[in-house]
Amino acid sequence: MALKKKKLTSKDASRKLVTAIDPKSPISEHYRTIRTNIQYSSIDQEIRAIMVTSSGPAEGKSTTAANLAVTFAQLGKKVLLVDADLRKPTVHHTFGVNNLFGFTTVLTKQRALEKTVLETGEQDLYILTSGPIPPNPAELLSSKSMEQFIEDAKAEFEYIIFDTPPLLAVADPQILANQCDGSILVVYSEKTEIEPAKKAKELLANAQSKLLGVVLNHKEAKSGDYYYYYGAK
Repeated sequence: MALKKKKLTSKDASRKLVTAIDPKSPISEHYRTIRTNIQYSSIDQEIRAIMVTSSGPAEGKSTTAANLAVTFAQLGKKVLLVDADLRKPTVHHTFGVNNLFGFTTVLTKQRALEKTVLETGEQDLYILTSGPIPPNPAELLSSKSMEQFIEDAKAEFEYIIFDTPPLLAVADPQILANQCDGSILVVYSEKTEIEPAKKAKELLANAQSKLLGVVLNHKEAKSGDYYYYYGAK
């Protein structure tokens, strides 16, 4: 597969990419802990397509997805970060690229995957922006094209990280959860309420998704660390 190359520098990346800009920081270390926990969860079952979601908006799922993708790439693994939030996409903003073509143009067979994926300034990390926002995101994600996309992506990349919409907002993440090897639920410290978080977990279970764990985001500690990982029970 010949990928379209667009070299990015750290100046192009958003400050949200702490794992790329400041890999020695305590926050970056916590993201690496999340990565390690995912690797341990794949001992009995191969975990390569991973969905990152949250119960509600503005809880940090996009930041978590992007930084998690960076940490896997830093292992020398070929990683594809896919913006599967087809309602409020952010990956193109994070990496400073246009969103003319992307995930939706690949799913609708208007453009081949190898011509749409972009290389980033982080070695082994590639991105696929959302592309034009479609009128029918849920139908697009449940199509045969989606099944083919995952098959094609796995043939080229070792890990595929999907950034999806919040679980309680739309049906999209439940549809995608059933097609991924595992899911990560992001909750925001002192903001995410218990009942919505429980409901989100139930929706993932109903979709027969393997919940790899829950990321507690923005939990401030005396040491100045902000991110912790808790394995799902």
